[in-house]
Amino acid sequence: MAVNASEIAQTDDIEFCTLGMFILGMLIIFEDPADPTLTVHCADDIDFGGSRPRVKNILGGAASFAVVGARLVAGAPYARSVSWIVDVGSDFPPETLAVIKSWNTGCVIRENHQRLTTRAWNGYHPDEKRDFKYLTPKLRLEPSMLSETQVWSRTFHMVCSASRCMYIVEDILRQREELRSAGRAPSTKHAAERPIFVWEPIPDLCTPEEQEKFFEANRVVDVVSPNHMELGMMFEQPGWTVDNEQSQSLVQKIINSGIGPNGDGCLAIRAGKEGSYAYSRDQKIWLPAYHKTDASGSTVVLDPTGAGNSFLGALAQGMVTAGREPFEVIQSVLSPSESWSKAMKAWGNRQDLPLALICATVAAGFVVEQIGVPQISVSGNGKELWNQSEFTERVRLYTQRLYGTVEESPQRHLLTN
Repeated sequence: MAVNASEIAQTDDIEFCTLGMFILGMLIIFEDPADPTLTVHCADDIDFGGSRPRVKNILGGAASFAVVGARLVAGAPYARSVSWIVDVGSDFPPETLAVIKSWNTGCVIRENHQRLTTRAWNGYHPDEKRDFKYLTPKLRLEPSMLSETQVWSRTFHMVCSASRCMYIVEDILRQREELRSAGRAPSTKHAAERPIFVWEPIPDLCTPEEQEKFFEANRVVDVVSPNHMELGMMFEQPGWTVDNEQSQSLVQKIINSGIGPNGDGCLAIRAGKEGSYAYSRDQKIWLPAYHKTDASGSTVVLDPTGAGNSFLGALAQGMVTAGREPFEVIQSVLSPSESWSKAMKAWGNRQDLPLALICATVAAGFVVEQIGVPQISVSGNGKELWNQSEFTERVRLYTQRLYGTVEESPQRHLLTN
């Protein structure tokens, strides 16, 4: 297996690293738009049962989408601080590699022409329930596979079981301590601090049997983020909803059990078209989804695949983005709001979290607009564009909408427990 060293981040300050796998899609075929029962293969081989254009070799997997989210928030100046591993098999398309390189991330490319690239199939039901299966053997990433530079990342994103989550956190912290003892820690300030761990529970193991391990894993991460359906499945409910008394009792149970080493972590529930609900020990915030359905019921949302991954990649990167343009834009719009300012003070030393959640919401909005990942380009005046839009401009537009609704109904968005 060869590692393309030229693709390793050329910086000692890695801010984001995902242990999610890169997955390549196969062929999208929608043969009969009039037949809603048609079996359709697309993206990571996504089955919608409706009509879509014919597309080949779409980037997929938690890694690709999480990196897109982090990369959107990082922007061009900090692109190389976003790091990940891509395993390239014998069937890896050159055009897909070109897309990955266009992001200019700190990507470690591992070539192995003795195996096939990991491919998978996704299926979605009308109620947003998701099915998933691998089409080729997967190659799981282990913490031991991280480069020494990646081990010192400021944030880590994981998509895995509770047991594996605890193992990854323990192993990364062990590696850092061994490097520190050997005098090989970087000189950056954050090297002396505990990294931020963002955990996305794997859907297949969001079961009642996993409840105790779920609570245990929560205590070693800073953010735990199931979606509303997964959270419901784990606790034998039809689905989590914000206005349900049983759902709210469940949130309190999770918070009381503890999230993070100091109990000040966050439960971020991804609720699809409803947006997200984030809860800490003393606070909560609701943020609506970036895209809204208009009066006729139409929407620009084409494919929800990867939206949750990108949301969490952006959230992780956002938690180390203080003082940069996205946060400055948010603060310039929301600072005149007395309700918002009061709520931010109540978040204490976690004031970065609501701002990071806004960035995450906007990032997910880019991902749902097409099958696969959004397209990167550069404008005539040198501005970086994704889907022909600037990320920070979308942050501004979303935050302006949020300002209006916060002023109209602050208790709907912000609440002190």
